[in-house]
Amino acid sequence: MTHVQHRSTLAEVTFSFWIMKICATTLGETAGDLFSMTLDFGYAISSLLLLGFFLVSLIIQLKSKKYDPIKYWAVILATSTAGTTISDFMDRTLELGYAKGSLLLIGLLLLTLAIWYYKEKSLSVTTITNLNSELFYWTAILFSNTLGTAFGDYLADNSGLGFSGGAIFIGILLLLISLAYYFTKISRIFLFWIAFILTRPFGATFGDLLTKSNLKGGFNLGTIGSSLVLFFILFILILISKNKMAKNIVSK
Repeated sequence: MTHVQHRSTLAEVTFSFWIMKICATTLGETAGDLFSMTLDFGYAISSLLLLGFFLVSLIIQLKSKKYDPIKYWAVILATSTAGTTISDFMDRTLELGYAKGSLLLIGLLLLTLAIWYYKEKSLSVTTITNLNSELFYWTAILFSNTLGTAFGDYLADNSGLGFSGGAIFIGILLLLISLAYYFTKISRIFLFWIAFILTRPFGATFGDLLTKSNLKGGFNLGTIGSSLVLFFILFILILISKNKMAKNIVSK
């Protein structure tokens, strides 16, 4: 594959990036459940439909000449939503279970990162300016968001932590990673990918916390109500991001 140089079309990793990432992955959890369970499409059909959405949004993103928040976060949302139904298909329809499903997805993610590093000599997301690296980037994100669903469900259902306990546990891990970023010399690339992976199960457990009934320890908003609330929040954050970009262009 040849290297086609272009300007970075990916989001800058800032504090707002992580807020939007958690919001998008939580929305992916509730929206995925909306397709597969509430609308009763099933895990297989939902996965095919959402993978189609992922491919369309990815093609649009790859054709971009500059960073566009709507296009970028549409792909993130697509990977998260598809990842939810794919994980549930593996765990429940194929009956792999959460633990085996998580281990399989960890293997696929590590393989993707290994090939990416072998081909590009870097896993940094701040220096992605060619098509090859961006394709590896989105492949890794799809696997990490699918993994996050399986791992989040494992924490909520099999570990005994429950939805709120799982969210708190991963929240603590994310806090520790943040402290390591500011107070240690641990590789920033390593910390980014660990944080990126963990924000998905955080979204998965938080999404379950929003949708499940009070008897199951949730807030009983349902998949439709939770999805609408999260979509509104993400939409507002994207508008703020676009407005900030417009102001930066004017100021220059």
